[in-house]
Amino acid sequence: MSIAERKGRQRAERESRIIAAARSIAEREGWDAVTVRRLAEEIEYSQPVLYSHFENRDAIVAAVAVEGFQELAVALQDAARGSSAQQNALENVAMTYLGFAARCPALYEAMFTLPTNLRFAEPETRAELRAGFEALASVVAPFCTDVEDATETFWAALHGLAELERSGRIRPGARVARIRLVVRAVVVSRSVIDE
Repeated sequence: MSIAERKGRQRAERESRIIAAARSIAEREGWDAVTVRRLAEEIEYSQPVLYSHFENRDAIVAAVAVEGFQELAVALQDAARGSSAQQNALENVAMTYLGFAARCPALYEAMFTLPTNLRFAEPETRAELRAGFEALASVVAPFCTDVEDATETFWAALHGLAELERSGRIRPGARVARIRLVVRAVVVSRSVIDE
């Protein structure tokens, strides 16, 4: 292994440690506890070393978010593949999405509410972000002629439910009933749009 390859591997390992530490602190104590100083102490590197990897805290949050999008995309794809019928796929994907948001609240917050430079629905949108959207679109497509708008609406409904559940503003025991209503709206939308 060349010196350059070894240094590249070490750099990638340090970045992974920084990201893992940020996730761990955020899940235990919330994002307010995640500072560059705290991360440096946690991984036993100096702050300048962290800044050599990430411009600022927002860049670290973005790196955590990218990991989250990768994980969410895989979970959604698995939920869709494990479904026996198209309507079941919609419901399974929706339940998986809400389950992910509930299990990983700090990660979900990094993905969708904290400031980052990540952009959606633009030519420069990262592949990791597109994969999650495509996983949603794959289960929406059989029911809609305008897949992009329908997927964005489906996603918005799921995100709204996730945030309302997370904040305790809606009844936790009614998740299945709400998901069925959202799924029914997607399934019915094709016949309404086609009329």
